[in-house]
Amino acid sequence: MTAFFATCPKGLEYLLKDELVALGAGDVREALAGVSFTGSMETAYRACLWSRMASRVLLPLAEFDAADPDALYEGVQGIDWAEHLAAHGTLAVDANTAQSKLTHSQFIALKTKDAIVDQFRAASGARPDVDPEEPDLRINVRLRRDRATISIDLSGSPLHRRGWREQQGEAPLKENLAAAMLVRAQWPRIYAEGGALVDPMCGSGTLLIEGALMAAGVAPGLRRDYYGFLGWLKHDYALWRTIYDEAKALADEGMRGLRPVFFGSDSDPHMVQTAKRNAQSAGVAGFVHLDRRDAVHVEPPPDTPLGLVITNPPYGERLGDRAELPVLYRELGQALKDRFAGWRAAVLAGDEELGRALRLSPDKRYALYNGALETPLLTFSLRARDEAPREAKPLSPGAQMLKNRLEKNVRHLRKRLAREGITCWRAYDQDLPEYAAAIDVYEDWLHIQEYKAPQDVPADVARIRVREIVRVAGEVFGTPRERIAVKTRERGKGGSKYGQFDQKGEFVEVHEGGLTFLINPTDYLDTGLFLDHRLVRARIRELAAGKHFLNLFAYTGTASVYAAAGDARDTTTVDLSGTYLDWASRNLALNGFTGNRHRLVQEDAFTFLRSRSMQYGLIYVDPPTFSNSKKADDFDVQRDHAELLLLCAERLLPDGVIVFSNNFRRFQLDRAALEPHLSIEDWSAASIPFDFARRHDIHGCWLLRKPFVNPWKT
Repeated sequence: MTAFFATCPKGLEYLLKDELVALGAGDVREALAGVSFTGSMETAYRACLWSRMASRVLLPLAEFDAADPDALYEGVQGIDWAEHLAAHGTLAVDANTAQSKLTHSQFIALKTKDAIVDQFRAASGARPDVDPEEPDLRINVRLRRDRATISIDLSGSPLHRRGWREQQGEAPLKENLAAAMLVRAQWPRIYAEGGALVDPMCGSGTLLIEGALMAAGVAPGLRRDYYGFLGWLKHDYALWRTIYDEAKALADEGMRGLRPVFFGSDSDPHMVQTAKRNAQSAGVAGFVHLDRRDAVHVEPPPDTPLGLVITNPPYGERLGDRAELPVLYRELGQALKDRFAGWRAAVLAGDEELGRALRLSPDKRYALYNGALETPLLTFSLRARDEAPREAKPLSPGAQMLKNRLEKNVRHLRKRLAREGITCWRAYDQDLPEYAAAIDVYEDWLHIQEYKAPQDVPADVARIRVREIVRVAGEVFGTPRERIAVKTRERGKGGSKYGQFDQKGEFVEVHEGGLTFLINPTDYLDTGLFLDHRLVRARIRELAAGKHFLNLFAYTGTASVYAAAGDARDTTTVDLSGTYLDWASRNLALNGFTGNRHRLVQEDAFTFLRSRSMQYGLIYVDPPTFSNSKKADDFDVQRDHAELLLLCAERLLPDGVIVFSNNFRRFQLDRAALEPHLSIEDWSAASIPFDFARRHDIHGCWLLRKPFVNPWKT
């Protein structure tokens, strides 16, 4: 199997992963703005032809250190380019760089080109020419933290160029971003159920054309006449022809069954004509109805009770007057509410303020990127006319008291949260004994976790109080029920326990300390980001500079991300769970920390410590209170922590630090066993964030170091 890497706009990684899995790719892993995968050349060809989300498909040839021009040149010369390109062929080099000593991408591309050309000239006296448009071989150079990856660009030109666009507007929507919008808005399902597609600000027709080709099952790359592999010496023409002919037959069949349910309009007559020409070029003109109309006058097609309204309004970045846009969004929202009852809608809003101007309550929000600009995609279920919301019942006295307390907490914390840039925090922690729960804010999500109610509280009363907590929290934060995750306890044999959680597999990006993390609000008891350890993670970043970092019981790897951000020399992330290691890998990649400097090891912590000789300058140990995994011996933090920390001490450099924390509230550190070998600093009180003031004992934290030894003392 061969390793490949498919790039995509940021925010499309999970959709691209699903596509590649469906195309037969193996070992599929998300990274920042891309997905790595393995497969045969057939897999790569299919990705180039069938992926609606990818920008490029790369075949990595080599990876090496390139901290200076000579190292880059030598590394490129180490590849036998005669295997890939004829001496009389043409080439082009694309380069990008980040966090490296070589900072100029054009210089990197030129140096790479020189190394290739010089190799050919030395071997035969002939050399390839440069063709920046459609070369026989396009080479991609990616430089991250002085580490270069050299790849062949099999796509040749960006895959969002489908081959049908003849003209475009002033601010065109890329085709792969349009495809992501359609998938997130559930267009394939809506079409299968008989629905129509409406775009009231269609511009050059991108959403309508992508929607039609998607509904017909037409491979998005079928109309392209250039791919990067066509001039590559290892290109398998017969295999490609078989794949292409298969896709052509499927497209012909799909177009025969396509329904004419695509409706677009625009206030600019020039854009309407542009959309018509593009639809003609894409072969879907007979299925798309286009006319000139203001967006606020949009109406559903006759006799069409079901469908999707999807659009990309102006943002005020390049089109439209920003001051006037809220009015446009508000009028669009009103039109959707008044005329499209029972439909779904999706709007790529320019920012959160414009999204709120729609005055519709979204059921989902996705962070997509139109170039460098973050543009939230908001999706809506438009309420049917006979489903007018019922007037809410008045809050009970207890619930009103809870609301007052929660509003007071928010007022008290708001300024400090804003000043420190904190967007994930604890808003309520059993402040009122009757409402026994914790409420955590994860940006535009709420996570509510019920505590065990006193024995004298009947189960039905506890359930009512949980419902009141959910309602009050939603009202105070303006959060729709779809973005409130609730973990409730059930009572049964064996006492109180948490019920079965969802298995949606839906991850949400949140931010902390200038970094980005994935949380899963619904599927697990915990979200993947322990908010009470915010200051512990910040301390790890402070301590990590220049050190080898080891993260034991790593969970989702958030501490490894902080250490990498603190310029650790390298990170090693150890956990027994493959699920959590995959999650940790995503978190690292999401922040640009990939490659050999960031190792992930699936192993028991004790086994890892006993079987390795590597020494570390910083070790983070945050074990569970108890563990009875089938893959390792039972673990009890109170019983086993001393043995664990002494093993860590054997792996610790003389000037190193062990950061040890745990959440067992009755925990007692075994100083008698540890102090002969380690100096101990109790950092527990200082490590509790201000929003956890009511839970000062939520965790303990200690900094352990090897005692200083004076080499001159006799």
